[in-house]
Amino acid sequence: MVDLENSNPLRILVALDGFLQAPFELIVYGRSALALGYPNPPAEFLATMDVDAILPSKDLQVIEANDDFWEAQEKVNEVFEDSGLYFTHLFEEKQVILSQQWRANVVPLTAYDFKQLRLKRPSTHDLVLTKMMRVDPQDREDIRFLLKQGDFSLEDFKVCLKQAVCPGVPEIEDAFQKNTDWLQGVVG
Repeated sequence: MVDLENSNPLRILVALDGFLQAPFELIVYGRSALALGYPNPPAEFLATMDVDAILPSKDLQVIEANDDFWEAQEKVNEVFEDSGLYFTHLFEEKQVILSQQWRANVVPLTAYDFKQLRLKRPSTHDLVLTKMMRVDPQDREDIRFLLKQGDFSLEDFKVCLKQAVCPGVPEIEDAFQKNTDWLQGVVG
C-alpha cells in the first residue's frame, strides 16, 4: 500500500473520503490510478498534483444530482488550494478512449481503508487506451509502465484496441492513430 505522506493522490482522496457523508464509487485514471493501483509505483506517479476520474454515462444523472459528492469535491479543492493539489478533472466515459466493455473490467482498489469512498480503476488495458489520447512523452512512459504489469496481456490488448471507442474529436483520433502506430513498434 502507498504511504499517505508520499502520495499526493492518496492525500486528496483521503480528504475527499473525510468530507463524504454517504458511499460513493470513484473510478480514477491517469497518474493517480497508476500511483494507487499498482505495486511499487515510481515516485513521479505519487507526485502528481491531481486526481482524474471517469464518470460512467449510466450513472451520470445520479452523480450530477449528488450534492454530497460535489460539496465534498469543493471542500477538497479549498483545503489543498495553497498546495497546488486539486480534484477537478472529471470526465464522462465518452470523453475518454476506452474499450466497449471497460465498465465490466474495472478493478476495485481495496488496499485503502476509506469509510465512504469505493475506489476503482480501469483495467490495465483500458488505462493504456486512456494514455493514447495525446502524443506526449510522459504518457508514452506511462504506457511503457503499464505494458510491464502482471495483468497485461498483449493478445487481450489487441482485442481491446480493436474495441476502443474514441471520442469524435479530430485531435484525439489523430493522437490515437499515432500512438497505435508507435505501440506496434514498441510491442512488435
